[in-house]
Amino acid sequence: RYPVEDVEALRLRQSLRRHPERTAPQALHFGAPVLESALTLVEGGRLFYRGRDAVELARMESFERVAALLWTGDAGSAEQLFFSSSAEPLTAELSTSSYAAAGLGLGPVERCQAGLPRLCDADAAAWDLRPTAVPATGARILRAMACWMAGAGCLADTAIAATLAAAWAPGRLDAPRALEAALILCADHELNVSAFTARCVASADATPYDVVCAGLAALRGRRHGGYTARVAALLREVTDPSQAAPTLVDRLRRGEDVPGFGHSLYPQGDPRASELLGIAHRVALPGSRLEVLEAVVEAASSILGEEPTLDVGLVALETALELPAGSALALFALGRTAGWIAHAVEEYSGDRLIRPRARYVGPAPGS
Repeated sequence: RYPVEDVEALRLRQSLRRHPERTAPQALHFGAPVLESALTLVEGGRLFYRGRDAVELARMESFERVAALLWTGDAGSAEQLFFSSSAEPLTAELSTSSYAAAGLGLGPVERCQAGLPRLCDADAAAWDLRPTAVPATGARILRAMACWMAGAGCLADTAIAATLAAAWAPGRLDAPRALEAALILCADHELNVSAFTARCVASADATPYDVVCAGLAALRGRRHGGYTARVAALLREVTDPSQAAPTLVDRLRRGEDVPGFGHSLYPQGDPRASELLGIAHRVALPGSRLEVLEAVVEAASSILGEEPTLDVGLVALETALELPAGSALALFALGRTAGWIAHAVEEYSGDRLIRPRARYVGPAPGS
């Protein structure tokens, strides 16, 4: 006997060989791979970055080392990329009033969208697209984004997770490691919509700053990182754990979906969500709203037969540590920026423009 998903995959490949015109439409929706990448593998219900289990990395590595691993294949290059004197000029730029003014009245992700184009103009190396040079630009981008998100001064010798923890969860000694794990688990996820967007932009030889801006725009969509806000809204609907199941039933009765559950790449459950839910449970304080979210997870499993996705895990961590509203999306964005830059490095190395064709289905000329 063979696993059902393997049989279905074989059946799909055979069908596409017989009907090649179906390949593109199928590939655009969790279908056959459309390009090669050495970054991320989803296989057997597990996630791997350059051959290393992402969950294991989240337990033992720093975010900077995982970013360096994705960009260069060598986690050890993080020290030079993130903690050398080359970061000092960036510190001065970030401290100026012009960059601070870019984020007034905006949320953490929006502050990055406002600040990145301005920082790009100030970065003399922004247009150096050699694959050996881009990782240093990526490190500057990540540190800048962390500072904008935290609303704090940017220090070259402070780890990114520690920068966020000091601003979002002061005094919580368990926060830096928890945030580190979240950033690592968000770092990449193969060719999702934001990664594909990033690769398209990079293939046009746009700067890494432009690549990240494009990725952020895609991530904010309701069907991507925007799921975190929808999960948070669902959590607000549930007043206490006993109301979790009735709330889900009411949603189904009204024809509404239950966001944050069921991922087609993980039929048995998203390992990123499982890890983050476990971390959230360990760091939650008594009386936390996390018990309500855990009741929602249990109800969804019972009623829908679906397991939580990364979005639920991020909201769980936001809830457990009592982080500012929107921190789940901010963690998603900052972590995934490492992946977008890694995809950009691959595209800059390839010297090709991504330019698919469309199959025209409109009226015939002259009709």
